[in-house]
Amino acid sequence: MMKLFLKELSKTIPAGRHAVLVTDRAGWHKTKKLKIPANISLLFLPPYSPELNPIEQLWRQLKHKSLANRCFKNYTDIVNAAAAAWKSFTKTCGAIKQLCSRSWARLAA
Repeated sequence: MMKLFLKELSKTIPAGRHAVLVTDRAGWHKTKKLKIPANISLLFLPPYSPELNPIEQLWRQLKHKSLANRCFKNYTDIVNAAAAAWKSFTKTCGAIKQLCSRSWARLAA
């Protein structure tokens, strides 16, 4: 799936541009079998550093504000609750940028 993801992502990158994808060190991100397109580089986070992984920050936010201390009847209820939590979170303009920004990491436009 990672190979397919990178292939599709590569198609969306404008000609002459290069993407850097921040990833953790999951086996499927580091396998030698993975073919990385020429217009993408993988930047691996240090081991044991969930505080640097933006998706971990997002999951923590969703769990604390919307999903913690709840019981679900079935898988569908879990998916629906996660989707509702995501919709609620994304209603706030700039929420993801604010959650994932670090004072010591500034990107140029």
